[in-house]
Amino acid sequence: MNRIDRLHAILTHLQSKKRVTAQEIANRFHISLRTVYRDVKALDESGVPVIGEAGSGYSIMEGYRLPPVMFSPEEANALLLGGKLAEKMSDASVQKHFEAALYKIKAVMRSSDKDNLDHLTDHIAVMRYRPVQAEQGPDPHLAVLQRCIVEKRAINICYQSGKNDEETHRIVEPIGLWYYSQYWHLIGWCRLRNNYRDFRVNRIQRLQTLDERFLEANHPTLKAYIESLVRDTSGLQEVVIRVDAEVARYIHESRYFYGFVREEKEADFVRMVFLTSSLHYFGRWLLMFTGGVQVESPVQLQEELRRIIALAQEQFSR
Repeated sequence: MNRIDRLHAILTHLQSKKRVTAQEIANRFHISLRTVYRDVKALDESGVPVIGEAGSGYSIMEGYRLPPVMFSPEEANALLLGGKLAEKMSDASVQKHFEAALYKIKAVMRSSDKDNLDHLTDHIAVMRYRPVQAEQGPDPHLAVLQRCIVEKRAINICYQSGKNDEETHRIVEPIGLWYYSQYWHLIGWCRLRNNYRDFRVNRIQRLQTLDERFLEANHPTLKAYIESLVRDTSGLQEVVIRVDAEVARYIHESRYFYGFVREEKEADFVRMVFLTSSLHYFGRWLLMFTGGVQVESPVQLQEELRRIIALAQEQFSR
């Protein structure tokens, strides 16, 4: 990236946040702090009102705005990909806002770039494993939850358990939204359970925003919460399996849903290590690959597999 392009990108970065540190700019553009200081000084000398605050970073004077930003074809294409993903991995409350944003982006693009983007739209598709309607429900909540996280507002939810369909009313202090295992999950402090809980968003039957605000400092960031889950192995049991090299490629993706930790490749097999909270659940998954998998440990998993097989034989021999 030449210096003119970098200066323009730094200005855009400064306008995108309330305050930006020199180290953040250096990390993004892979330049030294000394170069950052020179570039910011160049922006200031060109008439951009950059405010430097010792110990906290740079900001742009309130009220200063550039004309609409021109997007490069590559940037517009990247946003199109994001829109396709949002269409399949969010609910209607988010989709309509993303669609409106894309229209605004197209409004400032050159005619030739608009034509290219329209053409590309018909050549990109995202498929999900579940139909969107199965997750939506009559009252989508993602947009409301995002607003409550930003405003630090407590919420009152009616939540349906995935185990027994029991509905409970909870007051929750939301700290973040986490997408994993094909679903959006709300992470928050549950006052009913007096602990942090993971709520699958499509199981929230009703949601009410409360006037009450909570202190963000009382909670970890979402990133810190997720990292604590990774470190906490209590209640998990180590499983070691030996997988034939030919079979290993078939479980390469699905293994991450079953607690995969690491692997060791040998000449004709792969040794895989997992952490699981349920040997029964893990065993049922393992039976999909009979003939190509051996259990090295624990013995309890071998016993569980024999029990599952015996039950299946009994059921299908009737």
